[in-house]
Amino acid sequence: MSDKLDMYDWPEFTSLNARIVESADRIWEYAELAHQEIKSSALLVDWLKDEGFEVVARGVADLETSWVARYGSGAPVIGILTEFDALPGLGNEAVCSQTPREDGVTTGHGCGHNLIGSGATGAAVALKRRMEKEGVPGTLMVFGCPAEELLIGKSLMAKAGSFDGLDACLHWHPLNITTAFNFSTVACADFEFVWHGKTAHSGASPWEGRSAMHALELFVHGVNAMREHIVPDARMHYHIVQASEAINIVPDYSKIQVRYRGPDAENVRINVEWLKQIANGAAMMTQTVLEDRALAGTFDCNNNQSINARILKHMQHLDAPVWTPEEQMFAKEIQKESSVPQDGLGTCLTPDPAGAPMGGSSDVGDVSNITPTGGAIVACWPLNIPPHHWGCTASNGMSIGHKGMLYAARVLALAGWDLLTDKELLGAAKEEFLKTTE
Repeated sequence: MSDKLDMYDWPEFTSLNARIVESADRIWEYAELAHQEIKSSALLVDWLKDEGFEVVARGVADLETSWVARYGSGAPVIGILTEFDALPGLGNEAVCSQTPREDGVTTGHGCGHNLIGSGATGAAVALKRRMEKEGVPGTLMVFGCPAEELLIGKSLMAKAGSFDGLDACLHWHPLNITTAFNFSTVACADFEFVWHGKTAHSGASPWEGRSAMHALELFVHGVNAMREHIVPDARMHYHIVQASEAINIVPDYSKIQVRYRGPDAENVRINVEWLKQIANGAAMMTQTVLEDRALAGTFDCNNNQSINARILKHMQHLDAPVWTPEEQMFAKEIQKESSVPQDGLGTCLTPDPAGAPMGGSSDVGDVSNITPTGGAIVACWPLNIPPHHWGCTASNGMSIGHKGMLYAARVLALAGWDLLTDKELLGAAKEEFLKTTE
């Protein structure tokens, strides 16, 4: 590391913070769903181009809002992941009560992807400026990753080879605590099952029909009977898209979407086959025709302990974000309305999760099985409030989310600098990766 650099003195952020916040607020306002993040994606691309990054790819893997930007040349090659999609039904004003947006927008950033995209981009810009100032060689790759909420963006980009050639990669995610991203996520797969039957009058001649709705009902019963026999850390969810359209017609069409989460890819593979058998059995019992389609899937995260330990070291130096009394009161009002303990915002670092299960999935898992990958988790909403909650949307659109995002941007920049300049760290990360992916 250069002797001229004070590790924690990053004047680059003095001029960057306002643009990071402005970017996050605009993406929060857009609140564009997966595959529809046209304005959000373009905003980050334009910012990077303004800063001298070259946009080397767009529409990767036929994803309209995906992109890859690059700065520098040669080794090492360090990646930074961005996200920017919102969620349906989580639109909320940036106030401490459940209040629909005045502009009628019903979508919302209840998982903080407006903060992820803007904070990660800000970190990349700060790194680029510091590399120029210090004359440090290497390549920064910034990835615009759409549709994380569908667990598909990074997966498809990975299949297209976007992350090949990276020496290491960094990411971050908002939550209600601050620590390294050292939780154990689960692998998952999404499928869609459709049954085609035969329509008939449900009163006059039901014997002439074959009910696709009954096939769906039998499938759901089979799934719920299956729950007893899957491992405790596995999960199954389903969303009935269509069952019937009128009470007096034997329905000839039904559709359901299913997600299976399991501790690893092999567990997912085995149990997805079981789900397909149940779906086929439902078709046989109702004399309907089954059609199934894979929608998405992702690996569990292969967290790189070498990188995450360095991230945690920087967090320990910086300490946790500091909140104002007004921000704590805002958080407690959200908790009060949500009928959870009014503990406010977290004020200290959470110890290293050390692989503790979190139950959720992330398509970062696909990246982490290609290159050494580490990340940060930073408090951006109140304690006791889970992701995908209106209280998260509200917090992510005001100073609480801003403060957590700026903290995360600084941590990512510090970790990125280390990976660019500390050969021992990068070597340890690569060695660990090889062992965990044997």
